[in-house]
Amino acid sequence: MSDEAEKEQVLDVAAIFDRSRQRLTRLAYRMLGSVADAEDIVQEAFLRWLDTDRDAVREPEAYLSRIVTNLCLDHLKSAQHRRESYIGPWLPEPIIDLEKESFDDDVTLPLLMALERLSPLERAAFLLHDVFGLSFDEIAGIIDRKPSACRQLARRARFHVRASRPRYALSKERGLEIASAFFEASRYGDLERLRSLLADDVVAYADGGGKVPAAREAIVGIEAVMALHASLRLVFAEKMSQLVRYCFINGLPGFISIEQGDAWQTTALEIDHGLIAAIYVVRNPDKLRHVMNEAYRSIGDPIRH
Repeated sequence: MSDEAEKEQVLDVAAIFDRSRQRLTRLAYRMLGSVADAEDIVQEAFLRWLDTDRDAVREPEAYLSRIVTNLCLDHLKSAQHRRESYIGPWLPEPIIDLEKESFDDDVTLPLLMALERLSPLERAAFLLHDVFGLSFDEIAGIIDRKPSACRQLARRARFHVRASRPRYALSKERGLEIASAFFEASRYGDLERLRSLLADDVVAYADGGGKVPAAREAIVGIEAVMALHASLRLVFAEKMSQLVRYCFINGLPGFISIEQGDAWQTTALEIDHGLIAAIYVVRNPDKLRHVMNEAYRSIGDPIRH
């Protein structure tokens, strides 16, 4: 084969893969909760695709789904120890979306955290069937289990994630209004206003990964969350947060900010019946590199508040 013909063949092979790349990345991210790991998995799948006897592949999309799923399952085995030794609450890497209408309901933070509590096989069966629409016969070929076992895995997973689905629709505008009110009240120490925004059973999570200051446990209940923000008043009075922008973070209204001069942070708010039911703060710098890059690409210098 000539060099030119070989180059054209590689381009054709890449084109087949690229038609599935976005779908494969979505699958990997939902399996792993990490943007960087999902991108690495998809790149590894591409390299394996190049080495595959493609003449023997009847359905490239299903074949590529199997490669990515199995790579994710292998990755989760090695990641289990890291998760167990992780310092403080573990939250998925945030994905920023400026328009809620273009975001998928299946990647909200509550659902991703529910998926994290499933076994890897339960997670795979649920995602492949309920999210990506594969039949249990197809899933059986991907995870090497009988269709009946795959159906049972998905059923168990569905039971656990059902409570994580949004309980009622929240308009984009109202969500951002609540995010703005929370930012203003929490940063300027308006504790009375802040209390009015919170549900009685509100829970606050902060993921610092042991690399930046963050609570080591979830903070549960309105009184505990109010006590936290009462202590933070002094911090914000000394060095005010710098607002980058309001946005949707994994489908939830929230904002990106810079704290104490150089620490990037995302804050996502789960809202139930008009009140904030959960606060998800990601401060681990390893999880925010893509957020920083995207922020600078889309808006240039951050908005100063």
